[in-house]
Amino acid sequence: MAGFDLTALSDRELAAFRSRHVGFIFQLYNLIPVLTAFENVELPLLLTPLGKAQRREHVMTALDLVGLADRKDHTPRQLSGGQEQRVAIARAVVTDPTLLLADEPTGDLDKNSEEEVLTLLRRLNAEFKKSIVMVTHDPRAAASAGRTVMLEKGVLVSRA
Repeated sequence: MAGFDLTALSDRELAAFRSRHVGFIFQLYNLIPVLTAFENVELPLLLTPLGKAQRREHVMTALDLVGLADRKDHTPRQLSGGQEQRVAIARAVVTDPTLLLADEPTGDLDKNSEEEVLTLLRRLNAEFKKSIVMVTHDPRAAASAGRTVMLEKGVLVSRA
């Protein structure tokens, strides 16, 4: 990826590469319950050399992108499942990675929230040129992809 032979990197170099180039979106959000939406999104930035003002700007940009700037002071329990997933997406994009890995990003959502998240992922790909690898069992989510690869028991069975 990005001209790097990832297999040649040390564990430390691989971790640094991931923190700069990869954002993770989890099915069950993985938000820290005692932190606000703002604080959850800020977490990956605490590992960067950004100052407090720069971190705030990045976090607010990410929360605005997912439509939750007005919910920045809410904890996960004060948010709906769809809002929690959008906070998780904001956390994944706050470092401006080139690749997003999404593990069942709609798997725990109602139809309305699912469509919001899929629309947001399509926007991240089209407008912000993010490459997205999504693992899903959801046919609607799979249908929203530009390219589909199907695996069955770890074996490639089709490409579309």
